Amino acid sequence: MRDDDGFAEFATANGRRLRHAARLLTGDDGRAEDLVQIALARTYLRWGRIRSEDPMAYVRKVLYTAHADWWRRRWRSEYPTDTMPDAAAPGDLAADQAERDRLRGALATLSPRERAVVVLRFYEDLGERETAAALGIAPGTVKSTCSRALGKLRVAPELVESEERR
Repeated sequence: MRDDDGFAEFATANGRRLRHAARLLTGDDGRAEDLVQIALARTYLRWGRIRSEDPMAYVRKVLYTAHADWWRRRWRSEYPTDTMPDAAAPGDLAADQAERDRLRGALATLSPRERAVVVLRFYEDLGERETAAALGIAPGTVKSTCSRALGKLRVAPELVESEERR
């Protein structure tokens, strides 16, 4: 029997954080929302079994796995453009928006695994073992992937340009 109220509370309490993580992964609001819905739907189906464990760890793993699955399918069938619209807000918000756009642009240069590792380690603030468990990979793979991704981000034109302005 499912505890629907418990799931609703879980989804409400964690939805914003999941959407933000998904947005960092996908670089697209619509795709991020779809990804969160997939993750929460799959979590709901197994809620009776996972609610007493660590439901956030489970939904994170589903989120990152669903993103990796989508990425693999996308590479086989689509070749979208790499441009993102300039959407700056007025005043100080414009600078914040521009900074977020630069970060998203830099994250977009990473492979799906690199992006997932960076988001889990530095946005979700998970340790190497937790990240490895969420992605179903070895902790050593997390270390090497993170190192490679950070190396790419250090020289990403979007972020180097941003640092020079400060």
